[in-house]
Amino acid sequence: MQIKETNIDFEVRSLDAMCVNESELVHPWWFNFKYLFAGIVFGIILVKAQVISWFRIQEMFRLQSFHMFGVIGSAVVTGAISVFLIKKLNLKTMYGEEIKFYPKQFSKGQIFGGLLFGFGWALTGACPGPLFAQIGTGATVILVSLFSAVAGTWVYGLLSKRLPH
Repeated sequence: MQIKETNIDFEVRSLDAMCVNESELVHPWWFNFKYLFAGIVFGIILVKAQVISWFRIQEMFRLQSFHMFGVIGSAVVTGAISVFLIKKLNLKTMYGEEIKFYPKQFSKGQIFGGLLFGFGWALTGACPGPLFAQIGTGATVILVSLFSAVAGTWVYGLLSKRLPH
């Protein structure tokens, strides 16, 4: 089984066709409802936790409330513990594949990208994750943010070879 790099920017790796994973399995169309259900439940959790609230996001950037810092901090801690346990216990995917972590190289483009992302988040009160949950609550003005995110991704794809590494 060989591993080949498919996208250096995001350290995405794929396995040869010798391995069977879920993306290669053929299921009836209605099997996708599990993803719809998971998305709806996750969206409800985001709404109830006020994580998608424009007001809460503005409070965070104005340093007026701990709410969002607590949510983000708990996500970081949960992720760190999860990665530690995956490495320590040598856990495998549900298909028995080994989970590998690849080292990432720092580049100054990450600083520029992070600043641009943060400015956009602060100005719009929305980040790409909960955009659809915000739209689902009736905040249709967020469609502007959604189209801007798609346009920004498209522009990045065009310019990525010329941007600082």
